[in-house]
Amino acid sequence: MSEATVFPIKAPVLAEIVGTEQKFPINRIFCVGRNYLAHAAEMGVSVDKSTQEPFYFLKDASAYVPSGDTIDYPPQTGNYHYEMEFVVAIGKEGFNVTEEAVDGLIFGYACGLDMTRRDLQLKARESGRPWDLGKNFEQSAVLSPIVPVSKSGVVNEGKIELQVNGQTVQQSTLSLLIWNVREIIGHLSKFYHLQPGDLIYTGTPEGVGAVKAGDVLEGSVEGVGDIKLTIR
Repeated sequence: MSEATVFPIKAPVLAEIVGTEQKFPINRIFCVGRNYLAHAAEMGVSVDKSTQEPFYFLKDASAYVPSGDTIDYPPQTGNYHYEMEFVVAIGKEGFNVTEEAVDGLIFGYACGLDMTRRDLQLKARESGRPWDLGKNFEQSAVLSPIVPVSKSGVVNEGKIELQVNGQTVQQSTLSLLIWNVREIIGHLSKFYHLQPGDLIYTGTPEGVGAVKAGDVLEGSVEGVGDIKLTIR
């Protein structure tokens, strides 16, 4: 006999997987901050890998938007930014994982857009407050269909780029990540028991900027796929 709940339980958030009718149930969305030197510089900060560790913020699974969707310009911002990212999907449990064992946790890869209310993020940063209002809001985690490792192999390098209305605004390579995928997963697993369904947005390269209603965003990660978003 099941227990009654005071309101209906929401259905799980399911992402597309390339080559199958099966879906990927999203658990948590981890995002790595300032993981390209050039992007950190354009945000007015410096990163020294020899003395600093990666840092993270989270988005709710309900922030998920599938590639190809049209979304509304969000409320309470006048500076709405794109951030093109390489995304890693976790398929097995792992805690305090060695970097050598990280590959066994990876289910696959995807393209992502970490949409950001930049004015709210910077206001929070300047006052030493959390970034949630700037980062963790509805329709802020755009994701392409996930490519399983069995189809892509292990991805450690490749071009990442984004166009807005056909004009290239971000272009870099995964080899320029300050902390690479193995380092990120190994470090993150010291603090969290990683679970199947977790997503890791690994950081954005330089060239972030504002979008407006009517803009069309199209991005890609070499060897992974493409992503598209339209702002209503």
